[in-house]
Amino acid sequence: MADGAGSLEAKIESLLNLEKQMRQVGDVAGTRKAATDILQLCYEAGAWQTLNEQILLISKRRGQLKQAVQAMVQQAMQYIDQTPDIDTKIELIKTLNSVSAGKIYVEIERARLIKKLAKIKEEQGHIAEAADLMQEVAVETFGAMAKTEKIAFILEQVRLCLDRQDYVRAQILSRKISSRVFEADPSKEKKKTKEGESIVEEAPADIPSLLELKRIYYQLMIRYYSHNNDYLEICRCYKSIYDIPSVKEDSAQWIPVLRKICWYLVLSPHDPMQSSLLNSTLEDKNLSEIPHFRLLLKQLVTMEVIQWTTLWGTFENEFANEKEMLGGSLGEKAAEDLKLRNILVVSKYYSRITLKRLADLLCLTVQETEKHLSDMVVSKALVAKIDRPPGLICFQAAKDSNDILNLWSSNLEKLLDLVEKSCHQIHKETMVHKAALKMEGCLVIGSGGVLCLVEGAEPDSGRLEWVTDFSCPFSLWPLPHASVSS
Repeated sequence: MADGAGSLEAKIESLLNLEKQMRQVGDVAGTRKAATDILQLCYEAGAWQTLNEQILLISKRRGQLKQAVQAMVQQAMQYIDQTPDIDTKIELIKTLNSVSAGKIYVEIERARLIKKLAKIKEEQGHIAEAADLMQEVAVETFGAMAKTEKIAFILEQVRLCLDRQDYVRAQILSRKISSRVFEADPSKEKKKTKEGESIVEEAPADIPSLLELKRIYYQLMIRYYSHNNDYLEICRCYKSIYDIPSVKEDSAQWIPVLRKICWYLVLSPHDPMQSSLLNSTLEDKNLSEIPHFRLLLKQLVTMEVIQWTTLWGTFENEFANEKEMLGGSLGEKAAEDLKLRNILVVSKYYSRITLKRLADLLCLTVQETEKHLSDMVVSKALVAKIDRPPGLICFQAAKDSNDILNLWSSNLEKLLDLVEKSCHQIHKETMVHKAALKMEGCLVIGSGGVLCLVEGAEPDSGRLEWVTDFSCPFSLWPLPHASVSS
């Protein structure tokens, strides 16, 4: 055993001398070969402590070439899974982590090492420590790392933050990933590297595809939004998962997702985004495969008051059979949202209504109705005023005197514009009618004794009695004042 240890030390010493010679003359290939051979000798001999010592020694040598350090780190990373126990593995990872710290040419290797160490800490139950380790690395600044590997690393950071219930930091980390990155076509992104640009490394084999990462991302966001009971955002996340091609092709996958989309649409508060999602979901042809949910959404689209007891009696069993529904008491939440929706529906049909009548329409007591209405007014979801002595509700906003005057002025302007346009049309019709009458005439001399402006007109064959006939010779008539007669 002592002879084996002495032989190992002698071989390492000779290789260290060779590495020194190669390093001093600037031989990159020779220095890299000598460093990796030293690590290989330690690995084959099972001397893990010596391996850690030699890694630190070689990396700290004066003027050490970065290619040699990079090759040494990459070589040692292959030995991590071959370690005899967990303590040896952690020690080797920490050694490599200390060597690669602050060196940009081994930043990818350092990120992978920290990910391995965080996984070990998580398996040991130290989730907070694992999350702190992962947050030390900002992979979004790594130019040479593959895009899918970056996304997978950030998603792992988000997952650990959610596991330790650090929702603020989880939201900050999730914003590093844009949803548009999942819509890119990976085949079109492959292009030749220009001279001077950093070469992007290929992602490891254990990194999921871009579409699978999209599913993981939205599943994590569902966990985050369920903490705040933001059902509309949960619905949008399920909608994005539903649009993944692999999910749409398999009915066993898209049917549960589509059911959850429908449920969370029911739970979401009424606003323009919810209405848009509701209408787009109703237009989906796959909804015909689950007719109960189509009927449910159809009732929501129709602007009619829905009785909660009737609706819940129809869909209670469906809701009870739903799996993995995140959130609190969803049945009570749905009932509350439906009451608010019914108030909005009533406000569209009534400008004034009594509080008792509104309570009857909503199947609530007067006190409950007043409470829900007040909450909606405070949240600015509705404009209403309650006149409590007569119990009258007015859904119209009170208008200021300036607004009323502006409205009158606007109405007068519209009226005057309409009168002006009408006069213009009447004048136009009159002129057209007069022109048509003139064009209908065919006599050169009309009944009024006026020459008509008609082209190609022939003289009238019948002479008018009061017009002189110039076709015969003139007869000589003496002038009354002439002194000589003929």
